[in-house]
Amino acid sequence: MRHRRLMGSLAALGAGIALAVPGVVTAHDGAAGFVYTETNGASGNAVLAFARAGDGSLTAIGSFATGGLGSGGGLGSQGAITLAGDGQWLLAVNAGSNDVSLFRVRDGGGLILADRAAAGGTLPTSVTASGGLAYVLDAGGSGNIAGFRLDDGSLHPLARSIRPLSGSATNPAEVAFSGDGKFLVVAERATSLIDTYRVDDRGAPSGPVTSASSGPVPYGFAFDGRNHPIVSEAANSALSSYRLSSAGATVISGSVPTGGLAACWVATSPDGHWAFDSNAHGGTISSFAVASNGSLALAQSVAANTGTGSTPLDLGVSSDGRFLYVVEAGAHVLGGYAIGAGGTLVAVPGAPTLPAGTGGIAVS
Repeated sequence: MRHRRLMGSLAALGAGIALAVPGVVTAHDGAAGFVYTETNGASGNAVLAFARAGDGSLTAIGSFATGGLGSGGGLGSQGAITLAGDGQWLLAVNAGSNDVSLFRVRDGGGLILADRAAAGGTLPTSVTASGGLAYVLDAGGSGNIAGFRLDDGSLHPLARSIRPLSGSATNPAEVAFSGDGKFLVVAERATSLIDTYRVDDRGAPSGPVTSASSGPVPYGFAFDGRNHPIVSEAANSALSSYRLSSAGATVISGSVPTGGLAACWVATSPDGHWAFDSNAHGGTISSFAVASNGSLALAQSVAANTGTGSTPLDLGVSSDGRFLYVVEAGAHVLGGYAIGAGGTLVAVPGAPTLPAGTGGIAVS
């Protein structure tokens, strides 16, 4: 699909209003923040937006069509949507139409579709952004990453940015920039490898340099405040942390058990002192203390019990570090939890319902 820039700002504004669910869109200029997830609908993908109040409760803003198609089921990835440009933009993958959508985030948390571009491969499942750049992970075939420059509401494919993964049948789960934007990291589930790409001053990656995961089936990951990736291991339900360099990823803490089942998704607090993982098969969330050197210590094996059959998946921490939000796919709700002392989590009442297949999360 060729790269397409939408019409001017007035047309885009009109489209954004028309695509929102009637009767749901309201102004939320006084919100403490916003939470976004995507439906991944096969007949038409959409981003669902929620306003976050000071007490952590969520109110629906609306549903905003991406212009592309989802796969119709769970993506099994981390990072299907992400915020960029200090929360001014939002990117969402369209796994069914092999493209990525860019939205402008309005002051009240609503979205205006600004652009949509071919992902650079097949089955895009994860997207990341840093410093005016965005990279998409395409999980189809052997898999690859592809880059874009974000410029005034447009996605411009980046020359020499498409890079392969380690080989064939990699089954990748996520791509993400390190906090300083110097590295891109991909977790490969089928090979139990972690790929590292060095990003040059023009935004082009070199690599990958492959490193063995501390444990089998590395899945989701997030960075602490010092560019250490904290990676889940689904097979043994553990978390590991790594130090990045041009030589790849070196283990700091290896395979620290969560005490749950199927640790898959990871989120970190803004100060980098806490990490949380969702144990998809056990219906629990675990918390870890993160030291300044990136080492991990289990704080609460069951920081929150989301319930039998709730299937907690994608999760993210609010920008003020006070709340954790989780896509509970089995219960079809967007759960919210207040973060307490020692990594404890207390449920926020009134979790909004979600359609089946919803995945990905971005939190401000």
